[in-house]
Amino acid sequence: MSVEQKIIEILAEQAVLEPSDISAEMKLEDIGLDSMGLVETVFAIEETFDVSVPFNANEPEKSDFDLSSVASIVTAVEALLVKKDG
Repeated sequence: MSVEQKIIEILAEQAVLEPSDISAEMKLEDIGLDSMGLVETVFAIEETFDVSVPFNANEPEKSDFDLSSVASIVTAVEALLVKKDG
């Protein structure tokens, strides 16, 4: 399973959607995640990929981890995986 597929599964679970309802082009607000769902998503990403997401729950817009869209999350997780395996 690709990083993108796994992230879509995580987002779908948090937003109570089917993975087929989510595409890489979608923004998180299109998915309907609230702030708590976003925090849970970050925790799920960390657990699933065994990475540490640089995320400030109080000010997500100031994070180095781009949480604006599905594609940006995939890119950020892939970058963390490269660093981890580096």
